[in-house]
This record gives sequence, structure tokens and C-alpha cells, in this order.
Amino acid sequence: MYSNNNRYGRRSSGYNRFQKRKPRSFGGVKIDPNKYICKASPVVSIMETKTVNNFEDFGVDPILLENIKAKGFNKPTPIQDQVIPKAIEGCDILGIANTGTGKTAAFAIPLIDKILKNPKERILILAPTRELATQIKQDIRSFTYGLKIYIALAIGGAYLREQIIDIKRGPHIVVGTPGRISDLARRRVINFSVFDTVVLDEVDRMLDMGFVDEIKGIMDQIPENRQTLFFSATIDRKIEGLIDSFLHNPVKISVKTQDTSTHVEQDIVRVDRNRKMDKLIELLAKPDFNKVLVFGGTKMIVEKISQSLIQKGFKADSIHGDKRQFQRNRVLTAFKSNQISVLVATDVAARGLDVADITHVINYDQPANFEDYTHRIGRTGRGDKIGTALTFVDQY
Repeated sequence: MYSNNNRYGRRSSGYNRFQKRKPRSFGGVKIDPNKYICKASPVVSIMETKTVNNFEDFGVDPILLENIKAKGFNKPTPIQDQVIPKAIEGCDILGIANTGTGKTAAFAIPLIDKILKNPKERILILAPTRELATQIKQDIRSFTYGLKIYIALAIGGAYLREQIIDIKRGPHIVVGTPGRISDLARRRVINFSVFDTVVLDEVDRMLDMGFVDEIKGIMDQIPENRQTLFFSATIDRKIEGLIDSFLHNPVKISVKTQDTSTHVEQDIVRVDRNRKMDKLIELLAKPDFNKVLVFGGTKMIVEKISQSLIQKGFKADSIHGDKRQFQRNRVLTAFKSNQISVLVATDVAARGLDVADITHVINYDQPANFEDYTHRIGRTGRGDKIGTALTFVDQY
């Protein structure tokens, strides 16, 4: 299946021989490195074949419609096609959808239209990570050009005083993470009784991160006659319990594309652990490594990799938990705008990082478990693109 030498310059011992090796243990979880080898499937676009509406058919505000068109949105994606009209009708929605389906616009467009029809409308949006909450705010703002709609962001790692000032101004939309939103409520900055609509985005990830108590505490304080939009990539018993508690006769909309990982060419790179930096530099010097996300296991390793790459002349930077939120935002903006071409990160970037054109993900350090691996490589191969994920494993 694989030749002895692959295009990344490492010598493979062969698929069958490698498969017989005992799986290594990382973070207490045994991961067979063979799982890091997988051919990408052809990308099949479903966006043009499963929609029945045009954006004009939704009857949204004319300026909002102009903004939609200005963003290059020509035809709704399947989830937008199904969610937008039902959300405009005021239905509770259970959306089962993964990243890359156009989900944010699916709830942003009807909620902006709702505010334009009733400026007293107040909306709360909960997301699992700071990065995703920030991205949602930016996406919503991009639809509101020329409209008097105000949005506040409430996330950890950013200046609390500024967030308090923003929320006390009475924004139409508050986007935040459950922890910071709960904290602001305890400080009597947020009054949940004012919200008419709640969006819970990527609920499965919020539960994975341990936010179940915060979510329940928030939802218990929001009026019963609210509209609730609930989005998750997966549904299990815990999530079903939340659905029963939070939603009233919801419209179920399921738009699951192929998992992003099927659009990712996955392979391993055998390397002596003392020569990993040399191998990384060798790979990054190749012409097709245009925009690369490198994952390290710790904040110290990530910073060391970043500084070494900068010294070698690469346009690189890092994000990790020791950086303040404004620093992380600055780095992400530079990565998105191609001011830097290599971003080195801890797993904080695996969840919520939305950059459309990452060509390669390199696991400099192996992830703790296969779920983390899936989230990491999901940062490439997005939309209609094929991505590449490489994982460094010890050379025997």
C-alpha cells in the first residue's frame, strides 16, 4: 500500500509490518499510529443540489439581503435553506450539523432580521471556546453593515471591564462562552430575563468541556417563552436530555456532510525525536506547504518551536494558554490574512479555529487521544479542498 520511501522523506517499514507493532500509549490512552494513515476521499459538493430556496425567497430586510450578496453568498447551503425560514417563523430548532456547513449564517441571518423587525429583541449565543465565540461575532457583524445592530463579546482571557461596559450598553446580541457568561451573571452584569432568543452552538463540544452545569444554570433563568436554536454535530443521551429540557416541539434539521477528516490525506513521518525540528524545517521549506498549522504538546514546546522557526526565517507565530486573548486574536488575524504562514499551537486551537485555506496540519507531538487528533486535522480539508495531515512518530 505504501512504498518504502514517501514524498515526505521518511522511510516506511511498510503497512503490514508497521501494523504488527504494539500501539504506543499517549496520555493514558493507547493510540495505534496506523490510525494516522488514511487516504483522502474525493470532495463531493452537496451545496448546489439540495437547496430549494434563494436568499430572496426568505423575505429578509433589503439591506440585510444586500449584505448577504456582498459577502458572495449566491445560494443557501442546505442547512441555511432549511433553518432560515423556520427560524424566521419563530420555531425552536434542533440542528444536527458539523463544521463547514454554513451553520453560523443559518442562525445569524434570521436573528438579524428578527432584530430589524423588533429592535427590542435580545439574543444570547453560547459557544464552547473563545475562538469560536469570536468567530461567530465577526461573522454576524459582517452581515450588519449599515444596520444599527450592536453585538457584545463575553469570553475569558479578555479584559473583563471592557466586556462589562459593552454589555451594560444593552447590545442586541451577546456572544460568549458559558463560563464567562455565568461569571457576568453572578456580577449582576447580565440579566437573563431580557433574552428572547438563545442559540446553543456546538453543544456536544460544550458538554465535552464540562460546561453542562453552566448551560443548565443559564437556561433555567431565561424566560420559558423564548425561541431556542440548538446545534450539535452529534446526539447522545446527555444531549437528548438537554433537548427535552430546553426545546419546545423543535423542528429537527439534519445536514451532515462527510466528516472533514475524509477530505484529509493522513500520513505519518518517522523521525528521531532529537531531529524533529530539522524534519519540520525540511517540510515547511517545500513549496506546497503554503499555510501550515503545527500542534505541540505543551505551551513551552509550542513557544520553542515558534521561536526556532522565526530564527530560521519562517513567518511564524504561536497561540497557547499563556497568551492573552487580544494576543491570540492578533496572531489568528495575521494567520488568516497570510501575514504569517505557520501557526504553532497547543490544542486550544483545535477547537473553534476557522481558517478556510490551511493546506497542512502537522502533529509535531502526538495528541492525547484520537478525538483530539480528529479535531486537529479537521482544521484542514475544509469546504471543497483536500488537506494534508502529518503526524511525527518515533523512528525505530
